[in-house]
Amino acid sequence: MTLTHPAEPARLDDTRPPEDHRLKAWGFTGLLMLLYIINWADKAIYGLVAQPLSEEFGLSQGTIGFIGSMFFVAMTAGSFLAGVMGRYFTLKWCLAIMAIGWSFAMLPLAFAGGFAILLLSRMFLGLLEGPSSPIIHTALYSWHPNEKRGLPSACMAACASIAKIAVAPVIAVIIATWGWRAAFFACAAIGLAWLLAWLPTWKVGPYGAETGRRSAAGADIASAAAAAEPTVPLLKIMTTRTFIGGAFACMTMYAIVTAVLTWLPSYFELGLGFSRVEAGAMFGFPSIASLVILFILTSLSDRLIARGATSRVLRGVVPAIGLLFTGAALTLLPYVDGKYFAVAFISIGYAFGASIFPLFNAGLSEIVPPRQLSAVLGVFMGIMVLGGIYGPWLTGLIVDAAATPVAGYTAAFQTFGLMALVGSLIALFGVNPERDKLKLRPHLAQPSRTEV
Repeated sequence: MTLTHPAEPARLDDTRPPEDHRLKAWGFTGLLMLLYIINWADKAIYGLVAQPLSEEFGLSQGTIGFIGSMFFVAMTAGSFLAGVMGRYFTLKWCLAIMAIGWSFAMLPLAFAGGFAILLLSRMFLGLLEGPSSPIIHTALYSWHPNEKRGLPSACMAACASIAKIAVAPVIAVIIATWGWRAAFFACAAIGLAWLLAWLPTWKVGPYGAETGRRSAAGADIASAAAAAEPTVPLLKIMTTRTFIGGAFACMTMYAIVTAVLTWLPSYFELGLGFSRVEAGAMFGFPSIASLVILFILTSLSDRLIARGATSRVLRGVVPAIGLLFTGAALTLLPYVDGKYFAVAFISIGYAFGASIFPLFNAGLSEIVPPRQLSAVLGVFMGIMVLGGIYGPWLTGLIVDAAATPVAGYTAAFQTFGLMALVGSLIALFGVNPERDKLKLRPHLAQPSRTEV
């Protein structure tokens, strides 16, 4: 992964960006958020059509889960394309190519269904979605300086929740009214419509640079500042306890995220007895809770770190405890009586776990030199996405082997809860950005409070 990470320009003369800089920055942030919402909607549609696909094509729950997992296999492989795309295309065209590809990946299944078409189209979509997170964040950070990246990062993390809260119910209504094929056409159309706003307006911000080009303001100063920062061997970074603990914790939580993404509507419908429209509407309940917790924890963490609190506590202990809470809630799910209590347990447990990603990312960014951050985040996210490979498939296998759907789904979620408990303990005793930063970069006498 070789995307250039935009370092903050060193303001030797305290030169400020133009007055309209912040307005533009948040305008482009909103445009990137919209693309990320489309990205998550393309993922979420599979969970919403899982049962119609199963009924029409005679697919078992294990097969549905296998296809869901193969999407993330392709996505893991696709994450390594980010460096190649960044080398040969500008940010504008990297994201435009992906948006076009996502839209066309929606169409084959709508025209010609079946297991083979379903598998290949989802894998093609996964391959094209693999580079999205590193490239989107590279574009995002080009408009925000280091000390102001906490809130934009939280906004991007919130896109998954927004997609499930705002888009999933609409897709559920489209499926119930016009059939599941209409939902695929709608997702394809939204992706292409986004290009109408993106292509005429996008430009790289003053804190970013592209290969062979200079960004708007201070790019030369930024390049000199990045060059002055010593690099650290990637293997040394990836063997720190902060990297290992954060990566393992995020992988266990990502397995829960992908299992929820693929199976939660089915669990609500087949396991708890809600109607298909109700299940689609309730799909967003865990995301509503996670959205609230996400902004509370990230904003509180940023403020306390700015006032001198330790990142060991706020970017290590706090997210580890959040994941511990998630693991406990899912582990206890089989013992919960009443379908509404089950929905509450999943929603609240999921909310605390979903908040760990930006906090662990911010902790990791403290120990990594700025110009290496994109490469390290690419590897970190690649490990995280491994949870998506086994999450959906394992759920399907457990459901097929269970006596009843409700027993199968609760057993699957309990299994992921136990994994989350292990991941939380590894992170709790391992993640310490301040300790590992001083080990990797001893020339820094005092660790800075870098926010991403």
